[in-house]
Amino acid sequence: MKRQFLKEWGPFLVQAVLAGLAIAFVIVAFYPALLPQRGTNAAQAAGDAGSRRVSYHDAIRRVAPAVVNVYATQMVQKQVNPLLRDPLFRRLFGNQEPEQQVNNNLGSGVILNKQGYILTNAHVINQAMKIQITLDDGRQAQAAIVGIDSDTDLAVLKINLKNLPEAPVGDSDHLEVGDVVLAIGNPYNVGQTVTQGIVSAMGRQRLGISAIEDFIQTDADINPGNSGGALINADGSLVGINTAIYTRSGGSQGIGFAIPIKLAVGVMQQILDKGYVVRGWLGLEVRTLPRDIAEATGLDHGVLVTGVIGNSPADRAGLQPGDILTDINGHDMHSPQQTIQTIVRADPGTVLNLDVLRGWNKMQVQATVTQQPSYLR
Repeated sequence: MKRQFLKEWGPFLVQAVLAGLAIAFVIVAFYPALLPQRGTNAAQAAGDAGSRRVSYHDAIRRVAPAVVNVYATQMVQKQVNPLLRDPLFRRLFGNQEPEQQVNNNLGSGVILNKQGYILTNAHVINQAMKIQITLDDGRQAQAAIVGIDSDTDLAVLKINLKNLPEAPVGDSDHLEVGDVVLAIGNPYNVGQTVTQGIVSAMGRQRLGISAIEDFIQTDADINPGNSGGALINADGSLVGINTAIYTRSGGSQGIGFAIPIKLAVGVMQQILDKGYVVRGWLGLEVRTLPRDIAEATGLDHGVLVTGVIGNSPADRAGLQPGDILTDINGHDMHSPQQTIQTIVRADPGTVLNLDVLRGWNKMQVQATVTQQPSYLR
């Protein structure tokens, strides 16, 4: 049986083997690129990894030179022991003058133009006798305070150096939740540090950080020393000034806040032009609407007027303590912060329509906004 099989099929098997060898010869001779070559797979894998490399180096390089360290020296009084204020102690030992002590405050800042104007936080340089700026390239200079706006916790400084870098300013109005952002500053004085995160929320208010609040919330690590530093987007444009963190331990817990750069630049420009920021004012004090009053009146929004300054726009409009202010220009008021911000953002001369509930009577009055008095700046 086997001999018969070989006899019948043997010639065909020999021809098939020869044909296979011929095809292999042709491939080797004329199409070597189709064959695997030693080292090709490793090189290709390395190339693919390089093409997939994600880095923000170029974005950081655009802004980092303009982010500076701010060292503020403050002279403060030590807390006096209450016993030293006792009349008997004073009669026996005389008045004890409170001792002075020097505090060194650490923060960051951002150079906005080649003339040497720097944006930082007001709380970094408040009551400072001396402010030293250290640039990323190692240069140092003494800074002068151009102006402070406590309502937004912003301050403008000035240094006199040549060939200064400047941060490219972006558009904070187009930030969206989920956008990648990077924080640049000098946390704990370890040196310039970059941390990365995303925009966690926009328009954060009612935080108790400053009088005017419209914060960008981010989970990029912001620690003590980052205050006044830069928040940038993935393209390397400045979108915020880092200001504060929410923390129970003193360190970052993934909740940081930055002032939108549009607001910060507007404050800076007014300080440079006028020396102060122009804001609207009505001369009223408001507080959160107590729950029992809200339930009794059936209101789901509104604030309680607790004070009206004599001869102020609110006084001339007829507002009284005890009134409930429910709407301004048709917009519901839900908190004192929202109410005050609505007023301060109105230009002097603007007429506001105020919806008020007095007792059980609804009324609408008009108040003309004036400029915020100097003693409130």
